[in-house]
Amino acid sequence: MIKKILLGCFLLSFLFSESQHIKTDFEDSRWQMFTYDFGNIFKGVGYSYTRPLHWKSNQWATAGYTIAGTGLLYVVDKPVSDYFVGIKEDVPYGVRDYGFNVGSPSNNYLITGAVYLTGLSLKNEKLRRTGVLLIASATSAGFFQQVVKSAVGRARPLSGKSKDTFRPFWGGGKDYHSFPSGHAILAMTNAHAIAKQFKSPWIKTGIYAVGSIPAISRLWEGKHWLSDVALGVAISIFTVESIDKYLDSRYSQKYNEGSKKISWNLNFAPGQIGVVGRF
Repeated sequence: MIKKILLGCFLLSFLFSESQHIKTDFEDSRWQMFTYDFGNIFKGVGYSYTRPLHWKSNQWATAGYTIAGTGLLYVVDKPVSDYFVGIKEDVPYGVRDYGFNVGSPSNNYLITGAVYLTGLSLKNEKLRRTGVLLIASATSAGFFQQVVKSAVGRARPLSGKSKDTFRPFWGGGKDYHSFPSGHAILAMTNAHAIAKQFKSPWIKTGIYAVGSIPAISRLWEGKHWLSDVALGVAISIFTVESIDKYLDSRYSQKYNEGSKKISWNLNFAPGQIGVVGRF
């Protein structure tokens, strides 16, 4: 509990310091802001679910590459899982505890809710928008992964079953909720949304590195296979980008206008499989 409080206080104090450089708007009441923002949360979730209906050839190509990359990782799921489970006891307990807590839904909404409420109390549009993006992205991606993992019914590594074992359509219980990883999705939606606040590639890299811990923790805990985690990260990025595009039309505050965005690419080479972010 103390670690959670310290984490929340650090995040709030960090964002509060950032807010000192942002113009605030005192014309609307907090209730008007609250109703406006929560309307945008629900509309943002709906927007993210309908985007595939409007995809162009390049978006479909990216989706195809993501599916292909997930399929390649599926091939090496077993040896990668064995390796990470084998090093679990070598991982510091504090890192393992952080990985579990930050990726859990209750703690995720505690943190994202605190970000939003800070922005609302300060009447700070950028912080409010960040909170809306965090909450909407977690809601959209979180609900999606719950439906998919229940429908797919893939066995978790700790179940003792092989990576090829499936009991689809809610037939196997929680031991068959492996694909994709919910912890990876929640942690990376937060990391990607918060990283948008900054121009420095070094700060962005640090945020992504910290955000990746809950995703990696699912491997050494035996809760997910590598392909589960990789797809979860991809879903996070797609969801945040989609909802953030919608919020551009709803808020005047933009993130780092004119700055170069990260270009995400799948990287396949001898001995290398992964996602590369180019700044």
